[in-house]
Amino acid sequence: LISPLKECLMWGSAIAKIVGKNAEKAEKFSKTVKMWVFEEMVNGRKLTDIINQEHENIKYLPGYKLPKNVVAVPDLKEAVDGADLLVFVVPHQFIRKLCDTITGHVPQKALGISLIKGIDEGPEGLKLISDIIREKMKIDVSVLMGANIANEVAAEQFCETTIGTKNLQNGYIFKELLQTSNFRITVVEDADTVELCGALKNVVAVGAGFCDGMQCGDNTKAAVIRLGLMEMIAFAKLFCKGVVSTTTFLESCGVADLITTCYGGRNRKVAEAFVKTGKTIEALEMEMLNGQKLQGPQTSGEVHHILKQKQMVDRFPLFSAVYQICYEGKPVKELLTCLQSHPEHM
Repeated sequence: LISPLKECLMWGSAIAKIVGKNAEKAEKFSKTVKMWVFEEMVNGRKLTDIINQEHENIKYLPGYKLPKNVVAVPDLKEAVDGADLLVFVVPHQFIRKLCDTITGHVPQKALGISLIKGIDEGPEGLKLISDIIREKMKIDVSVLMGANIANEVAAEQFCETTIGTKNLQNGYIFKELLQTSNFRITVVEDADTVELCGALKNVVAVGAGFCDGMQCGDNTKAAVIRLGLMEMIAFAKLFCKGVVSTTTFLESCGVADLITTCYGGRNRKVAEAFVKTGKTIEALEMEMLNGQKLQGPQTSGEVHHILKQKQMVDRFPLFSAVYQICYEGKPVKELLTCLQSHPEHM
C-alpha cells in the first residue's frame, strides 16, 4: 500500500513506481500494489481512473509511467484491506485521522514504513509520526528518509536513502521491497534519529532560503547548513528516547538530505521569496503552492513550542530565529546576527 494525499502524491507515485516493479519480480510480495489516492477531478475525469487506465499520475508525476500492477484506489479502507505492508506518504498533520480510519482494517501482523517528514507535539513534548502510527495501529513501523527528490527518483537517477528501524529484520523486508540499482538503501537501527533528520532539515532549509533571498552567498549558506546540522544533532541527543549514533547523520538521511534540501526544494524556494517579496508564509503558500502547507515553517513552530516547554529556546538559536522570522515578525537580517553569535560547541 502507498498512501499519498495531495502534496505527497508526487513522492507517493515515485515510490509506487518502485514498489510496483519490485513486487512484480519478487515471489514473496503480492503482485498487486494498491495505492490510495485522494480523489479529485482532472480535465473532467477522476484522477484514479486516469491512473488506472493510462498508468500515469498526469497531475503530480507527469511523464513517468507507473507499472500496470499499481492500482489507484479512492477508498482508504478498501486500499488497506488485507495489506501486510503499509507505506505511509501523507502530510504529517493528517496521520492521526488516517490511522483512526484504517485501524481494525489491517492484519495484526502488518508492518509499516513511514516516509513522512514532520514531527508532532504531544502533551509531554516531542511526538514522532512513527510513534503515532505504532500507538494507534499496534504495528511495527520503520522510517525511510534521504536525499530523494521525487522526480529524480522517478527518472531512475541514482540516489541513496536510509531506512531507520527498531527491528532489523523488518527493516530489511522493506529494503527488499524498495531498493533498486539506482535507489540504494542503508538500514540502520536508529529509527528515531533518522526520522528527526527528515523533519529538522526542512527548518534549516528555510534558513538557507533566507540567505538566498538576502543574496548572502555560498559561504554564509554553508554556515547555515553546518550550524543547522549541529542543532539537529543536539536536538536528537536531547529528545530521542534511545542512544543517538552520530554516524547516522553521515547517512543519506542526514547530511546528504540536508544539503539537497538547502539547495533545492520548496522550503528554500518559498523562504527566498519571503525575503524578496515581503509577503507572509501563508500568502506565499497560496500563491506558489496552491495553498499546500510548507513543512519547514510548520516544523519550526512545533520545534519552538517543544523547546519553549523545556526552557531550551536559547540553546537552539538557528531553529528559534527561523520560527521568529516566519511567525513573529523578526527582521530576516537577524538570521545573520544568530550566525555571528552562535556557540562554537553545543
